[in-house]
This record gives sequence, structure tokens and C-alpha cells, in this order.
Amino acid sequence: MWAGEAREARDGGIGVGLFDAIRGEFIDIVEWTDDSRDTIVWRFPRHDNEIKMGAKLVVRESQTAVFVNEGQIADVFTPGTYTLQTQNMPILSTLKGWKYGFDSPFKAEVYFVTTRQFTDMKWGTANPVIVRDAEFGMVRLRAFGSFAAKVVDPAALLRELAGTDPQFRTEEVQEYLRQLIVGRLSNALATSGVPMLDLATQQDAIGARLGVVLSQELAPVGISVPKFVIENISLPPEVEEAIDTRSRMGIAGNLDQFTQFQAANAIGEAARNQGGAGEGVGLGIGMAMGQRIAAGLTPQAPAPASGQAPAPAAPAAPAAATPPPLPQAAQWFIGVGGAQQGPYDAAALSGLVGAGTLTRETLVWKDGMAGWLPAAQVPEVGGLFGAVPPPLPPQA
Repeated sequence: MWAGEAREARDGGIGVGLFDAIRGEFIDIVEWTDDSRDTIVWRFPRHDNEIKMGAKLVVRESQTAVFVNEGQIADVFTPGTYTLQTQNMPILSTLKGWKYGFDSPFKAEVYFVTTRQFTDMKWGTANPVIVRDAEFGMVRLRAFGSFAAKVVDPAALLRELAGTDPQFRTEEVQEYLRQLIVGRLSNALATSGVPMLDLATQQDAIGARLGVVLSQELAPVGISVPKFVIENISLPPEVEEAIDTRSRMGIAGNLDQFTQFQAANAIGEAARNQGGAGEGVGLGIGMAMGQRIAAGLTPQAPAPASGQAPAPAAPAAPAAATPPPLPQAAQWFIGVGGAQQGPYDAAALSGLVGAGTLTRETLVWKDGMAGWLPAAQVPEVGGLFGAVPPPLPPQA
């Protein structure tokens, strides 16, 4: 009896110990302490162990926990501490077919998704993007900058990008975002309506507009771009040179003067590269420039030195005669009945003489006269009376 009792106790002890060992393999706390700065998705390492019903789930700030059952997304948990049971896992309970109050361990994959912003992510154009400009035509631009990305729909991210990756990092999505950015940059610059000369002052506005466009396109994969920065837009050397030249000229739209300036520079370049084609280019540009500026620029001959006869003037090509401006008609004022009337031009005064309003004794004045004078004493007005016959004498 003693041996049997001992054997029974021994067997019972082994059973209890084995049961405790099995119970110890059940997961009773599910959490993720993120010690990295670049992990977007992290899969909880279950190692085929079952999660105990009633286990504690800890979701920290800037995290979301997503339960996946056999490849199908189930319940999503926002920051907080949860006791896992059928009441707060309705989707998983439905997928598993659990009855209310089900209390057995279960298997499920748990993905933790970081929902904070990932900042200072870099982008740049590996090759130039072509933009059409109203002033310079087709222009090749290079640009670079930074942006911030944020997961706004963890379930969509898992479904569309991360999949079953146990540790999905920023480097895996950054290249995808760079390609999308470069693809949309050309269109954003072209539709902005900003001239090449003003791009530097409009980079922030273009970046904000591009950030909105990217967020809209990334919505199906659960990502937004809350901040997009264009740090620099590099113009082609020839466009930069044109901008610098116009700045030095300071002509602000005087294209004729700009053309003359460019022609003068070309002559200087041809003079420095004398011989061969340089001389022909210089001669052609010089002739073209001379024809262009001859009408606007008339050089003055230098004054002869004392005791020297003036040099004979070289015959000049006749220039088209330009008439002088028309003289302004004089404006006259007259005094009638103690009141000033006018102004009148000469034709109007002649009409007043014919009407009898303006007589030889009527006071008149115009700009430049010291004071009022009778009309007969002013030669320009007195001549009007000679052409008008005197009034008829009274009839008997």
C-alpha cells in the first residue's frame, strides 16, 4: 500500500508539474517597447505559443496593435491597456467562432504599428526633371529636400505594404516614397505657374501643395505626408547665368537694352578669341549690333583741341526725318460782364467775335501775360477783328 500510494503521489506530482510547465508557455502579456527610431511595424514573437485568454495587452502612445488571424486582419487596438477577452475582440471571436465567455488559449499574430511621425526623411532627383517655362522654354531642374511620413491607417499599411514582414523599417518604404515624389514633382512645378526666376521665393508654397498631393495618393496604403520641404531647386547653368546677367543689368523688362548688352558681350568674346571663326563671328555680331543701335545712339564727335582745325566730318547715312511735336494751341480767357470765361482757343475766339461777345474793348488774358488787356491791344486777338465787318449803321 505504501508503494502504491508513493507511486500515485509521484505520478500525480509529475502531472501537476507538466501542467504547470504547459501553462507557463501560454503568453500572458503582449507589449512592445520600441528602442529604435526607424521601425514602422513589429510582429510580436509568439513562437507558436498560444495567447492566454485574459492576457494583458499594453499599447503605448504612438502605437497601434493589430490582431491578424490566418492572414485576415481582425481587431485593432489604440493606445491603452486591455484584458483580452471575447468582449473586446469581436472580429477575432467571429473569425474563430468563439462563444461568449470563451476562456481557452488562442493563436493569433499581433503586429504593433508605430503611428508617430518619421521626420527628416530625405529625397532628391537622381536625374533632372523637365519643366516647361514660359520664358526659358524646356528647362531641366534638379531638386532635393526632406519630408515627414506618418501611418494613419495601420490596417491598410499591413494589407498593402508591410504584409507579414516581422520588422518593417523606414528604409523599406522610403525608396517607394522617393519614386512617388520625383514622379509628382515635375507636375507640381509645371502646374504651379511660377516662373523660373521666382522659384526660390515660392519653394515653401510648392512644397506644401506637393505634400497634400502625396498624402492623397498614399491614403490607400495608410500613409500621409504631414510635412514636405523643398530645400533647393537647382537651375541649369545657362538659366542661372541669364538670371545673374539680368540682375547686373538691372533693366527690369528693357529687352532692347538687354539685347544690346548681350551683343556687346559677344563682341568682347570674339575679340578675345581672334583668328579663324572668332573673327567672322565678331564681325557679324558687330555689324548686327551697329545696325540695331544706330537709330537710338548718335555718337558725339570730340571737340578739337586748341589751335587745331576740326577734322572733316565723315559722311553719314541719311536718317529718317522725325517731325517735331505739334505746338500747343494758346488758351485764352475773356472778361464779360465782370466775370471770367474760358479757356478758348483761337477758333473759339473768332466765333465769339462774330457773335459780338468778344469786342475790341473786351479784356483778354493768356498764360505769359502780365495782366488783362483790351483785345484790340493784343496782336494775336486784334487780328480777328479785321476780318469781321463793323456793325451796320442805324437805318433812317
